[in-house]
Amino acid sequence: MSRKPDSEEQVAMEAFDRDELASVLTEARRRALVQAAARTFRKDRRINIRLSRHDLEALQRRALREGVPYQTLVASVLHKYVTGVLKEVPPTSTEGEGQ
Repeated sequence: MSRKPDSEEQVAMEAFDRDELASVLTEARRRALVQAAARTFRKDRRINIRLSRHDLEALQRRALREGVPYQTLVASVLHKYVTGVLKEVPPTSTEGEGQ
């Protein structure tokens, strides 16, 4: 389902089509971003955790659907959680009823 671009988006798309847009990224800023990315993705620590068989199998199935190794998926989820991108969702009042 696509939507029609608003007027600001339309102006930007037309400027792009006319090659009127230029990057404002400086070489110094590019180097800083590359270094920040390298630091973010450096995996220099190892941990061992115990998981239930059910959770591990669920992680492995999800990773298979995503097309990534399950350890990469776990690291990604943990990274998103500690950086605030992934947040805990409080349970609804009906969860756990009837158990």
